[in-house]
Order: sequence, then C-alpha cells, then structure tokens
Amino acid sequence: MSKLLLETLKGNPSERVPFWFMRQAGRYLPEYREVRATTKSFMEFCYSPDKAAEVTLQPIRRYNMDGAILFADILVVPDGLGQDVWFETGVGPRLTPVTDEESFSSLSLNGFHDKVGAVYETVAKLKHELPADKTLLGFAGAPWTVATYMIAGAGSKDHAAARQLGYGNPELFGKILDLLVDATAAYLIRQIDAGADAVQIFDSWAAALPEPAFDAWVIEPTKAIVDKVRAEHPDTPIIGFPRLSGTQYEKFVDATGVNAVSLDTGMDLGWTAKHLQSKVCVQGNIDPHLVVAGGQPMLDEAKRILDGLKSGPHIFNLGHGFVPETPPENVAELSRFILKYRR
Repeated sequence: MSKLLLETLKGNPSERVPFWFMRQAGRYLPEYREVRATTKSFMEFCYSPDKAAEVTLQPIRRYNMDGAILFADILVVPDGLGQDVWFETGVGPRLTPVTDEESFSSLSLNGFHDKVGAVYETVAKLKHELPADKTLLGFAGAPWTVATYMIAGAGSKDHAAARQLGYGNPELFGKILDLLVDATAAYLIRQIDAGADAVQIFDSWAAALPEPAFDAWVIEPTKAIVDKVRAEHPDTPIIGFPRLSGTQYEKFVDATGVNAVSLDTGMDLGWTAKHLQSKVCVQGNIDPHLVVAGGQPMLDEAKRILDGLKSGPHIFNLGHGFVPETPPENVAELSRFILKYRR
C-alpha cells in the first residue's frame, strides 16, 4: 500500500497534502496522561516499548494523520552515552554538565545501543502495529541542540554555556559535537533498521547563531550525520529542522543534503516556495498557539499555508510542537480541514 507522506518526502506531491504534527503524542491528550501516570519517571517512559508505542499510536487513532513519530526524547542520546539525565516535575530536564575534559571523558559509545535498545524495540513494535498506509518517523536531536543541554545541564533561553564553550574551548566543544555525530548517526541507523520509514533531525535551538558558528555547529554536524545514515540507508528520506535560522535555511538545505526541511512559524511562504521548495520537500508551518485558539483564524491560516505551498511537495505540520494546553477538539477540526483540502 502506498504511503502518501513517504512519497511526498521523496519529492512526489499529490492532490491531497499529507500531514502530521510535532508533539502530536503528548500532554494535551487525556489518554496520554493516563499512560504517563503509570510510569515513575519520564526516561523510564521513553524506555518502555509497550507504553511508548501506545502513545505514539494514540493521535493516529484520533486524527488519522499520515505519519506517526516515535515517542522518545532527544536526551536519550546523552543518556546512552553515559551522562546522567533526569526530568524534574514542573522544571524539565536536568543533566550532569559536561564542561571540561574530565566530565567529557565519562562519555562513551561503548554500550550505547544496549542502553537505548528499548527505543529500537518501540520502533519495531510500531512497524508491526501501525496501519500500512502510515509513515513511521524516527528522530533524533541535532548535535548543537543536544550539546546545549549537555553543557548547561538543563534547558536555557540563550544557550550561553554552549556558546561560551564553543568560542572559548573549541577543541573540547568539537569533541562533544563529533561524539554526538557518531552516536546520533548510529542511533538513527538502528531506528531505520528496526522499521522507521524516514527520520527527522531536530535542531530546535539553531536560532540566531552567527554565520561561522551556524556553519560549524549546525551545518557540518548535520551533513556528517546525513552522510553516515545515507551510506547505510541511501533511500530513506531525512528531514532537517534548523529552527529559526531564517535565510540560512537555504544554505542548510544546499549543504546538508537533506530530503526535506521543516519550517518554523516565521518562514515566509513566498520565499520558501522559491528558495527551498524548488529543491526539497517542505514541512510546516502553522503556529501551535493558533491551534490553541482554534476557530476560523486557525482554518484561515491553514488554508493560507496550503495555498502558498501548493506548487511543490509539502507536508502540513506545525512551526514547532503542540503546547500542553492545546484543546484536542481544535486538533480534530484542523485535521478534518487538511484531509478535505485539495490542491
């Protein structure tokens, strides 16, 4: 059976635009919260194949998206490398910071696949349970974004700790990125081995880096991952997401070799169609907060995006992930609208 989303990723647009949503499995769904309540910690949740597969499938059952994205977290990779990772309720992720050679020396690829192997089990389970016409998406965080957490020991607004290490100790920072390239590529390859049809690399914190840093910390590591994955799986589409990187999106697409690029909310549709969609499939990009508001403004914006990108391969999505306060009924209304739209 043909998979509409997968075919679109390969550059073959259709009359109906396929769709999925970032963070489509998550706290806004009551059935997700019920499953989450049965697990003590978030990392344990990510490493529970039956539960992770169940919450991955929940939005497919509700909304009939064309793609299901693996439920996991980008911090699975540093956890697999031996860094202490935990989540504090109401606070978010916490990690033992990697800031010097001593703390870096505790990280290793030895035993990585054993530590994160439950994620591959989840992918295999989803491959078996997902309807045949749905595309199964694997994912990982990009090295720069993951490094910002590893170095600061938490999330941050300006990623100052990672920037300062990158500028002040480029040798150590380069070692961190190189290790993340190797681990991330291996992680994505194993996801594809287990059944993922395509993978997305999330560089959520690519914003506002100066051009030399963007080239060295975003483009070069992503290209290295793409090359490694493609050497093992040449036909598997790879989606990049250099969020909030503005006109540097075009250079990202040209230099990394991704098959598709996900658009943040601020991307101009005319510029996107001319500079990006003429080269690769584009994905996005409605504001997730507009889905919280819902109603006619949400539908009008959805139509503007669908009309603006109808000349080439397009997958409808968000400009970032759903927020917890998103009403499920608004997601249902948006999904019905997308399913009915025709080019």
